[in-house]
Amino acid sequence: MTATVSERPIPTGEGLTFEKVWAILKEVAERQKETDRIVGDLGNRFGELAEHLVAPAIHKRFNELGYHFNGVAPGGYEVRDDAGKTITEVDILLENDDHIVAVEVKAKTHIKDIEHHIKRLEILREHRNKHHDTRKIQGAIAGAIFGSAEKEAAIEAGFFVLEQSGDTVKMDIPENFVPREW
Repeated sequence: MTATVSERPIPTGEGLTFEKVWAILKEVAERQKETDRIVGDLGNRFGELAEHLVAPAIHKRFNELGYHFNGVAPGGYEVRDDAGKTITEVDILLENDDHIVAVEVKAKTHIKDIEHHIKRLEILREHRNKHHDTRKIQGAIAGAIFGSAEKEAAIEAGFFVLEQSGDTVKMDIPENFVPREW
């Protein structure tokens, strides 16, 4: 009697030895590693696509609020420690003489993304303090898909929320919204 995995017969019964089982398990583990890599690459590509959709319009939305950013770092901004090791990354960084807005871009936003962005901003603030940069730091979460709970949590955390809308980005700011500063 035989069973098949990936079109390859697996010996069963008396012909099944430890060595044969071990070889099959190693092959399955290798295939799983490759599958994990492919899925990870696909997730990264989808995130890059979301960033490319958001980046061209994002500074316009903030400039409409009076920020007038003269520096836009799309495609990632790395915060490094004194040894040059990356300690956090920001998807899009907007800067002017008074403000920095760190934007996290997600295809679909989850609550954990909001929590991670708070930590990211704390690290960014600490890093900027070390370099005597006292500009106000604020945060934003941009995404193609926002659930109502995630949108509410982001606003409660003091983040601007930017949603993909056609070929642009919309920003609905609730009445009495005060962005948090780090």
